[in-house]
Amino acid sequence: MNRTLRPAHTNEAVKRPGRWLALSVLVLAVLLVAVDATVLGLATPYISEDLAPTGTQLLWIGDVYSFVIAGLLVSMGSLGDRIGRKRILLIGATAFGAISVLNAYASTPELMIVARALLGVAGATLMPATLALIRNLFHDPRERSLAVGIWGAAASAGAAVGPVVGGFLLEHFWWGSVFLINLPVMAVLVVVGIKLLPESRNPNPGPWDLLSVTLSLVGMVGVVYAVKEAAAHGFAWATLAAGLLGAAALYGFVRRQLTMPVPLLDMRLFRNRGFSGAVLADLLTILGLSGLVFFLSQYLQLVQGRRPFEAGLAELPAAVGAVAAGLIAGRVARRFSVRAVVSGGLAAVGLALAALTVIGQNTGYPLLGAVLLVVGVGAGFSFTVTADVILSSVPGEQAGAASAVSETAYELGAALGIAVLGSIVTGVYRDFTGPDGTPAAAHESLGGAVEAASDLPAHTAEALLSAARQAFVDGLTLAAGVGAAVLLAAAVASWFLLRGQRLEDGMEHP
Repeated sequence: MNRTLRPAHTNEAVKRPGRWLALSVLVLAVLLVAVDATVLGLATPYISEDLAPTGTQLLWIGDVYSFVIAGLLVSMGSLGDRIGRKRILLIGATAFGAISVLNAYASTPELMIVARALLGVAGATLMPATLALIRNLFHDPRERSLAVGIWGAAASAGAAVGPVVGGFLLEHFWWGSVFLINLPVMAVLVVVGIKLLPESRNPNPGPWDLLSVTLSLVGMVGVVYAVKEAAAHGFAWATLAAGLLGAAALYGFVRRQLTMPVPLLDMRLFRNRGFSGAVLADLLTILGLSGLVFFLSQYLQLVQGRRPFEAGLAELPAAVGAVAAGLIAGRVARRFSVRAVVSGGLAAVGLALAALTVIGQNTGYPLLGAVLLVVGVGAGFSFTVTADVILSSVPGEQAGAASAVSETAYELGAALGIAVLGSIVTGVYRDFTGPDGTPAAAHESLGGAVEAASDLPAHTAEALLSAARQAFVDGLTLAAGVGAAVLLAAAVASWFLLRGQRLEDGMEHP
């Protein structure tokens, strides 16, 4: 551990009044970011119809938000350590609400891409600040474990509520409404946050190095872009150049941090085996899970014919499991061990994904619901405990940077997972054999096949949809098998990397 914890003389010395009300404000921010990350997938068909983007523009609309967030998380987490986590959270929340309006009323694909990128800048300020503020609000490690569990449960609930809320709005209003729901939530967050949230920062922050910020942004965006492009379209010179530029920038970033007296990100954090193990577990978990999250909504809607709202409700067991597990994860980790809870949770998710390798077009909901419930429980245990380990592994003044590393692992894992597992699904899907007269657009995506079928004779349309859906299911089951292998490998790695890691029990001085 990087610091020594010692008992405080009184609980009042470390238990801040109003800390649970303050946590509710942070939960609002997490809930909103999680909802926004999932709601776009449902709105994409409507945006495509209204704005008529090209295929490349549509990819950028979907990807640029995660690109920017991944590239700026470390920088924004470090900025919050310097200027104040409350300040950057409130500034970011205000910007997030304002830019949501720009997203809702974007009239061209180019404006939509710019709006999503700006939303990514605002979003990058929120997640690290919320977790860092929890680190400084709760000095009793047991209370902090519960607070982190509630924080993680909100993220999981938001990811599941997003499709439900989005589905309802899309069935009753225009697609821009999925962005406008951000406004009232952000207004409450800012007004209440000004009153309840305490300010915290690094007392000796050092300068905010703009060259490091640039290297981090160029490095993450370059690498993530190259992975996505290579997975979707194969290797090309432009893709290779982007990847090499990104790798060189990240190398320069690491070298610069090691030589700076007060770095943007203290690379020595990674010498802590618990910290590194928790970050790696998060990255591999999201990598393996992202394919399920990304493609299951399409399966429920385009293969099984569920409406958006119904598909959102069908995914709720994952949120229920994650919320329940997150709330007790800290207690269970203290009763058994950190590595048992994290490894056990990851193994459960891996086995649940393995069960998806046997699904077909008409698989009943009991199997799907059970799989989602197990995924939620396993992920809830794992993510909550790894977040607790990351926070307790660093001094309080570095909480923002450490939280940002955790969130960056999440974003990078999602980008890599969608790219790698997405390429598997797409590769299998494109090779399906349709009836004579099948248009080329039907081979690009299942959504394209459904749209193309609407213009074909009934018999031809039925044959096309049957072949396309079966190909999609074949790709999904193969991706689920790869995801299961990744999760089981992560479980084994966590068992060794988190050996001897424990959650703290004693009080600590603020």
